[in-house]
Amino acid sequence: MTTAAKSTVIPSLRYRDALAAIDWLVRALGFEKNAVYLGPDNKTVMHAQLTLGGGMIMLGSADNGGETAHLMVHPSEVGLRNTQSIYLVVPDADAVYATAKAVGATMVLDIRDMDYGGRAFTCRDPEGHLFSIGTYDPWEPPKP
Repeated sequence: MTTAAKSTVIPSLRYRDALAAIDWLVRALGFEKNAVYLGPDNKTVMHAQLTLGGGMIMLGSADNGGETAHLMVHPSEVGLRNTQSIYLVVPDADAVYATAKAVGATMVLDIRDMDYGGRAFTCRDPEGHLFSIGTYDPWEPPKP
C-alpha cells in the first residue's frame, strides 16, 4: 500500500460539546487546530482535525447528523468505560502532566516510569475519553 499520508491511523471521537473539547485538547495536551468545520449554527462541529507532531485525531459533535453517529456511544452512556484509548508520544511527559492537571484533567493513572521504558500517565478529557501520554516511542528501536 502506498500513501502520502503522514499517519495512516487517525482516531475519531464524538463530543457533546466539541468546541469546548477542541479548546481543552489544545490547552491541556498540546494539540493544534488543523481544520474545524462548523454547521450553520456556528456551534455544531461537523468535522475537526487536530494535530500533535506527526499524528492527528478527528472529532465532531455527537449530534452533527453524521452517518456513523448511531454506531458510537459517549463514555458517559457506558459508565465512563472506553473501548479504546489514544496514546500520545511526547518529549516531556512531566510537562504535559502538569499542564493537563492544571486545566482539570481527571488523572486515571498517575505519572510514573514504565517497565518497558519511558514515563507516562493516563487521564480523561472533560467528556470521559481516555488519553495515555508518555515518552515511550514504539517506533524507536528497543534499547539494549
